[in-house]
Amino acid sequence: MKKLRIEISSEETHLNVDFENDLNPEQQAVVMHPGGPMLVLAGAGSGKTRTVTYRVGRLISTGVEPSAILLLTFTNKASREMMQRAEQLVGQRIRGLWGGTFHHIGNIILRRHGTLLGYREGFSILDREDQKELLETSKAERKETEGLLPRGAVLADILSYHKNTQRPVEEIIAIRYPFLIGLEDEVTRVFISYESRKLRLNMMDFDDLLINTLRLFEEHQEILQYYASRFQHILVDEYQDTNLIQAMLIDRLASIHRNIMVVGDDAQSIYSFRGARTENILGFPDRYPDTAIFRLTTNYRSRPEILELTNASILHNTAQFRKELHAVRPSGTKPMLVCLEDLFEQAAFVATRITELHDEGIPLEEMAVLYRSHYQSMELQIELQRRGIPFEVRSGLRFFEQAHIKDIISYLRVLLNPYDELGWKRILRMVPHVGNVTADRIWRAISQTADPLSSISSTSSLVSRRAGREYLSFVSVIEGLMALSFREHPAEAISYILRNGYEDYLQKTYPNAESRREDILQLIRYAERYTPSGTIPYTPLELLLSDLTLEVMRVGEEEKEGDEHGGLILSSVHQAKGLEWRHLFIVGMNDGRFPSKKAIRTEGLEEERRLFYVACTRAMDELYICYTLTDDGYSPYLKPSRFITELPRDLYEEIELERV
Repeated sequence: MKKLRIEISSEETHLNVDFENDLNPEQQAVVMHPGGPMLVLAGAGSGKTRTVTYRVGRLISTGVEPSAILLLTFTNKASREMMQRAEQLVGQRIRGLWGGTFHHIGNIILRRHGTLLGYREGFSILDREDQKELLETSKAERKETEGLLPRGAVLADILSYHKNTQRPVEEIIAIRYPFLIGLEDEVTRVFISYESRKLRLNMMDFDDLLINTLRLFEEHQEILQYYASRFQHILVDEYQDTNLIQAMLIDRLASIHRNIMVVGDDAQSIYSFRGARTENILGFPDRYPDTAIFRLTTNYRSRPEILELTNASILHNTAQFRKELHAVRPSGTKPMLVCLEDLFEQAAFVATRITELHDEGIPLEEMAVLYRSHYQSMELQIELQRRGIPFEVRSGLRFFEQAHIKDIISYLRVLLNPYDELGWKRILRMVPHVGNVTADRIWRAISQTADPLSSISSTSSLVSRRAGREYLSFVSVIEGLMALSFREHPAEAISYILRNGYEDYLQKTYPNAESRREDILQLIRYAERYTPSGTIPYTPLELLLSDLTLEVMRVGEEEKEGDEHGGLILSSVHQAKGLEWRHLFIVGMNDGRFPSKKAIRTEGLEEERRLFYVACTRAMDELYICYTLTDDGYSPYLKPSRFITELPRDLYEEIELERV
């Protein structure tokens, strides 16, 4: 077999690479391809970054000027890594190559030509917090409907999804924000005001960097011709994660030379909630009929038994490019399927097995627990804390540190101790148009009475007229809590708070209101364990709050002390993409949890199955797939995930626990 070896030395370039030894045949085919449209289907753990890097190095070595190459990535970190590797390959600094995220490249182009769109030189870029504030200002103009509209964070989410998908606001509201149905015109007016303010203030938001670049190309063909002529070769990483605007930008920039290489894996397309379109990668050969398709299927990460399971799972998807991953590593153990009684036994099993592995010499940071949704980690976090096992939560804040959980706990604290100043002020500030000053005024009034809970009903005169209606609703909630024996049944108290105003507060305050609601439902399930008992001299509410406080304090002490050996990783699958661990646990594999109820209801199963595929392919040596029969041992039985039951039984080993 002839060796593909290049040795070039000049003033500009020195490349000494043995392609046969450095790359496998699949990677070589990509790197050595002369040009034209290229679709590289890079399976999990197949050396995608190495392939792209060598492609850049080879282009430069064959005389392509770095300034004629555009490398688009989804993170600046990925861009820097590829550039550094390419420079090591070439043997010197690569100057002039355009590399970075879509937004970074858009910013560079708009800095040069933004005046053509009506902006002045030196425009500012709004960060997310500034964007929310400007939307709040625009909303305040609509005084007659201001109280009906959600907060800036939710408006920003609607606007961003509208811009990146080009779907009508009415359609987005109907599907994702049904509580706003009937207010579509008002939301649109806020957006029009917001856009006008931005232009007047010479500002762009994050999404404008894409939208305005595309608009520049469409309205000023000479600018498009300049950049499309300049970039002889375009390389796009993680193409399966591109949205409609990003795909349109790429197609326009590649319109002259057509040397475009997109790299991605349709089986790992899991970000539709951000506007990513699987259709971009699946439809690439239709838009470029002369596309050369390459498959990178040699997996360097996982044991063959893990890959056999993932290959079998993804086969159930209809919309895909078929490929089968092949392992380089030697055989190991089959993935293990573990059936647990309830969420608490699941947490105990995972914690016990992690302790055993750690005792065998496996560092904690080489193990991870993945789940579909953040709320599924609550029982596990508590169990790990009780056992003193250090862990890091990658899917968000630790469960009891989250704002919405603190909100609910503040209600309970006030119910237990009516003189809890911090609890009162937190729940008062949740009332629209009640700020720090008003909350302090109300607290001072009720704190001097014999019963602050009862006296809250006489404080309506202390709030502004704007806050009047919402404040009366708040008072009604407090009175409802007082009227019922919620101290004896804290789970019912939480349910009451959620039903009577807090769910509406979530929808108007947070873009991810549904996931936060799931967190609270999980807290309710946890609180159901606290019921009246004649043997304990405390009310269930008092015991619950004491236990939760001790858990939070234990977390604080652990963080204060630190851990030099690192900790176990807890992460949602979405946050884990691109990472790998030697020993991996996937928990909560029940129908309605993974896949989610929403996915089952809205025909989103194929993306959920891709999410399961991504989860499994993070595992290197061992994979544990866990599901429970119930949540708590009392609630109705749960079904194992269809992603388990559709697998051939010989691909996994069922583990039976010895229960003492």
